[in-house]
Amino acid sequence: MIKCQKQMMGDSSIANYWKNSATDALDTADKLFASKKYHHSLFFLHLAVEKLLKAIYVQRKNEAAPVGHDLIRLAEKAKIALDEKMMRELAEISTFNVAARYDDYKFKFYKKATYEFTLKWQEIGKRLFKQFSLLNP
Repeated sequence: MIKCQKQMMGDSSIANYWKNSATDALDTADKLFASKKYHHSLFFLHLAVEKLLKAIYVQRKNEAAPVGHDLIRLAEKAKIALDEKMMRELAEISTFNVAARYDDYKFKFYKKATYEFTLKWQEIGKRLFKQFSLLNP
């Protein structure tokens, strides 16, 4: 599908698609947080950062976004410099993808995703999203 999109849309349109989709996922994360759906909010926070990293990758590499959900790997593939703090934060946010998706992890994650925990990670995720957005004007 990406190959077809690339031929039809061009690389800048694909990067814009990923960026717009990332912004939409972040908005969804906010709405889920406001609705007290904390574990779902964290999943969409992960999705927002993932899609933004893929937008940066497409923009920089002029090729289809890589498959995968590991935020550190995506940032590295996009040649984004990460300090230790960012790596720790991205590693934690990456766990929200698996924890919210698979039944083995869902209940444990549901209990972990309190208001305070989710608020903290929403703030961290939004800060990272803003930082990465500056790399993809």
